[in-house]
Amino acid sequence: MLVRGASGHRVAQPPPPAPVAAPPATLLEEVAEHLRRDYVDGLQPGDLDRAAVDGMVARLDPHSAFLDVAAYEAMRVSTTGQYSGVGIEVADRDGRIVVVSPIAASPAERAGVRAGDVLLAIDDEAIAPGGLLAAIERMRGRTGSTVRLVVARAGAPEPLRFELERSEVHLHTVSAARLAGSYGYLRVTHFNDETPRDLRRELAGLQADGPLRGLVLDLRGNPGGVLESAVSVADDFLEDGLIVRAEGRAAGSRFEMRATDGDLLRHAPLVVLVDRSSASGSEIVAGALRDHRRATLMGERTFGKGSVQTVIPLRGGQALKLTTSRYFTPSGVSLHERGLEPDVLLGDELRAAVAAGAEPAADPAVQTALQYLRDRGLGTQVALAGGG
Repeated sequence: MLVRGASGHRVAQPPPPAPVAAPPATLLEEVAEHLRRDYVDGLQPGDLDRAAVDGMVARLDPHSAFLDVAAYEAMRVSTTGQYSGVGIEVADRDGRIVVVSPIAASPAERAGVRAGDVLLAIDDEAIAPGGLLAAIERMRGRTGSTVRLVVARAGAPEPLRFELERSEVHLHTVSAARLAGSYGYLRVTHFNDETPRDLRRELAGLQADGPLRGLVLDLRGNPGGVLESAVSVADDFLEDGLIVRAEGRAAGSRFEMRATDGDLLRHAPLVVLVDRSSASGSEIVAGALRDHRRATLMGERTFGKGSVQTVIPLRGGQALKLTTSRYFTPSGVSLHERGLEPDVLLGDELRAAVAAGAEPAADPAVQTALQYLRDRGLGTQVALAGGG
């Protein structure tokens, strides 16, 4: 710009200073700017957003998490108890993908896949060592589509080949056994949408030959699952009263759940087996039954997960699993990081059988619980003395 000076000369006005870039508004923006500009490797679009989300949620508590598409789908399957696939439970054992068991009435069971088979290839593509999650994902797919499996079997000279047609598979969380002397055994591995229905069906089967004199409810190794299903299982053995109360900041995270009329066991005595891996929903069941003096707890101190998570769908098929409540037993006790102390403590040697998948008749903890139920028929003091 030119202006006229006092002497009449034309004087050049110095240009205005260059605008100074505004500092980043937040620490997050400042760090992100350095990473984009200075990090040794180039970053893909979205990398920093995902890293920031993971970091934010990880700082909250061990049970909140960001779920990508695969993790959200895995949670959906665990929650609903249904998926489309071939019906094989598998595990990673020393880097090999081993069939734990084919699910009853699944394509895999009908075709002859057996527990102990080692999965070698899926659709002619070899399985990488430790590739458990990838193998599970590849075996699932659209109902009616086919998948080819190659397995190694002990005693078979050559690998076995199976071509399976995928179908709807139902994950059963409840198993049952009749114990000697008109007693029953129910094991619940976790709580999904189908658990209450499965439990009532299995219990009805145990009662088909007459009323049970008592029941062992095995919740060892049960990490929890769907809150409503756990509450429903507790309700099956209670006539009335509070089952669980939850407190949180949002209105929807504050609630009470109460029992409805009807004890499916008809007031027969009940022992609940728990261990250090019994958490969340299994602690709700065990805590409610004991607080109402409906059951005796046997085993070891439970895990101590006293919080409730809500799954919030996000864009792109992703979700946020967020802790929204802490729950309390009917007596008002919070189990968070404390757990439940059993009425009758069992040693480690009585806990190992469940990890090995022992049958109830060969499981020392189940047999100890059964003896307790038998003794209880002679009087409470005898039962307490015999259960130590």
